[in-house]
Amino acid sequence: MAENSAAQGVIVSEDAFAKINLALHVTGQRPDGYHLLEMLVTFARCGDRLEFSPAVTDAFHISGRFGALLQGDGGINLVLKARDALRSAVLDAGGRAPAVRIHLRKELPIASGIGGGSADAAATLRGLMRLWGMALPAETIDAIAISLGADVPMCLASRPLMARGIGDRIETVGEMPAFAMVLANPLKGVSTPEVFGRLASKTNKALVLTPEASWLDALGTIRNDLEPPARALLPEIATISDMLTDEGALFVRMSGSGATCFGIFDSTANAEAAAAALHDKRPDWYFEATETLAGDDHGRR
Repeated sequence: MAENSAAQGVIVSEDAFAKINLALHVTGQRPDGYHLLEMLVTFARCGDRLEFSPAVTDAFHISGRFGALLQGDGGINLVLKARDALRSAVLDAGGRAPAVRIHLRKELPIASGIGGGSADAAATLRGLMRLWGMALPAETIDAIAISLGADVPMCLASRPLMARGIGDRIETVGEMPAFAMVLANPLKGVSTPEVFGRLASKTNKALVLTPEASWLDALGTIRNDLEPPARALLPEIATISDMLTDEGALFVRMSGSGATCFGIFDSTANAEAAAAALHDKRPDWYFEATETLAGDDHGRR
């Protein structure tokens, strides 16, 4: 384990990329209530950004398009939980974890099915390990990540992957291409527990990729089991999906438990044009043209 080597004035930054569920199968439920999932996940080159710098006392600041929605939430924000959990592990290991100023630029919608809070927590773990100059064992970091939430281990990896169980069994997908994509959200919340509660079945078929097919064809053979109940709860999901299709998306699906949907386009230019047109139609909703990470891309800038 390396000693802390951060100097005053040093700023470490980390991207918290949006997590996109290309597919999500609910295959069972454990006795403790946790659902068993099989997910095909990628990450988009858009999201939140965190900056870390040495400080006399701990400080946490939030800005960005959706930052105001988190103001007053400092006591439970996953960024602070990640900081405190990592600090405890560092101190237990005999290292130093001095005070830090954290600045979160919140650009992703809140509670929108694209892992915003989990991505922020994962970026905090990565950033503070760099700032503090630490090298804790991988199993220690993994244990912290899963304690923060089922999505955090995936966001810690931030590369295309398959996740099973409650999200803790991860296998990278090196052959996945990059997709030109538009993310779309009506900026209305949908309750994740209520979505799961409305599932018609909690023992659905496993997620099996068909490698001989094109990626778009392969995506068509798998599904998001949470989309039908989410659409029933929030009709805007169907509306925004239709809008993406009308703008030329080759493939449209909801991510996670919603309400963010994504449309895959044949080029970045067409995705950008579609996002601009959609914004003109509904300036009060969220539309973002982006590109996902390829399987051989380690993701973080």
